[in-house]
Amino acid sequence: MELALQIPQDLKRYPHDPRDPLQAWDAADELLLEHFAQECAPLLASGSRILILNDTCGALSLALTQALTGRAQVHSYSDSYIAMRAAEQNGLSLHHHTSDLAAIQGPFDLALLKLPKNLSFLEDELAHLSGLLKPGAPLVCGVMVKHQSTGAFDLLNRFIGPTSTSLAKKKARLIFAALEKAPASSPHPREVRLDGFEKPYLHHSNLFSRERLDIGTRFLLEHLPQGGFESVLDLGCGNGILGISARLANPGVKVIFSDESAMAIASARANWLRFFPQDGQDAEFHWTHAFESGQPASVDLVLCNPPFHQGTAVGDSISRKIFQDARRALRPGGSIRVIGNSHLHYPAILERIFGNSAVVAKNSKFTIVDAIRE
Repeated sequence: MELALQIPQDLKRYPHDPRDPLQAWDAADELLLEHFAQECAPLLASGSRILILNDTCGALSLALTQALTGRAQVHSYSDSYIAMRAAEQNGLSLHHHTSDLAAIQGPFDLALLKLPKNLSFLEDELAHLSGLLKPGAPLVCGVMVKHQSTGAFDLLNRFIGPTSTSLAKKKARLIFAALEKAPASSPHPREVRLDGFEKPYLHHSNLFSRERLDIGTRFLLEHLPQGGFESVLDLGCGNGILGISARLANPGVKVIFSDESAMAIASARANWLRFFPQDGQDAEFHWTHAFESGQPASVDLVLCNPPFHQGTAVGDSISRKIFQDARRALRPGGSIRVIGNSHLHYPAILERIFGNSAVVAKNSKFTIVDAIRE
């Protein structure tokens, strides 16, 4: 008998904003659930274990958990704090949720995976899946066609087995594979040498600019503020390079790292200890959205190279939230220094939030802007 699977129509993105026009699920979620109900559910034995990876707001996990209670155990993995909080906000118990790939315990009878845009991250996930799935267990991937990459097929063939695809429906498609390959070790995290640093950085797979120092960060490093502060917040820290550089230029300064990617926080923590092995107590690490978990009026300087997308969603709502949290975190008289592509209009956004802004430096692509908490 076909299983009835429904995405809750009141599913919300996190943080919930009634003005946000973006839906909390997409056609790939719907297609995955439709296929599961028709093809996968009839084959599952009682007590089967299912793994869901990269569930954006909990649509897949909630639908399967509600429909399979008592019949199968649903586990989920996401690197994203926002995705984790969205799932929790929408009613999902996080008892079987993890943000650590290495912590997932197999074996699993089936996996559903929303394909990430980042192929290094996908490679990492598939390498782990090769040791978590039972031999012959199916992996069903969902993707919006506009984000589909030929590189994903190469990785699936290398780590899982031959692939086939569904027809596109509502601009979404499924990719099918079954585990035929032997368990493989993940090539991540990797050490990367960056110009100007005597020690290599450790980069987990879901970092932005994993292979080299991105040109925006490079430009900001040339214009780091000097002295006059006791605490620095590296907001959206990635590998932690801004906070580490601030500490190298200002010995004794306390550094706080914040990012919504668990892999970014793991990378920043590892890199801090590489550069300052005796100074673990001089740093804090926050896996959170922007800096919503941070103390108000607690830092003197915020350094930020903000993302302008969350997953596949693009817009300035992320930067606005980051700048608002930065203002809340700064002590009166404290400042934020931001870099961004010039077309993103950060000076105007900061002006609205802080009541002031000043361009510090500019090149053909990027603008560095300061604002002061008055």
